Amino acid sequence: MLRKLRGFAAFSGLLMGFGFLALFGAIGYRVVAGWKSTPAQVSGTILLPKGAKVVSAVPSGDIIAVTVERDGGVVETLFFDAASHAPRGRIGFAPEP
Repeated sequence: MLRKLRGFAAFSGLLMGFGFLALFGAIGYRVVAGWKSTPAQVSGTILLPKGAKVVSAVPSGDIIAVTVERDGGVVETLFFDAASHAPRGRIGFAPEP
């Protein structure tokens, strides 16, 4: 009976040890991955359409996505090159008919 209890305790301790290793491994991975994902410095001015109000701006790799609300409530997302600030595309949003 005592031998069985020792076996269960050893198994439980081993399982808990693997759990701690997984936890610390995940924390370490997130810390190291966070160091690698620092964004590059971006500076400059991007020209937007007249009367546009910026809702959000998100850099992603070499593209900057800027969501704007134009006069009349029209919402669209404009894409710009991060290095040259040249326009790369536009997506408009409209309600379903």
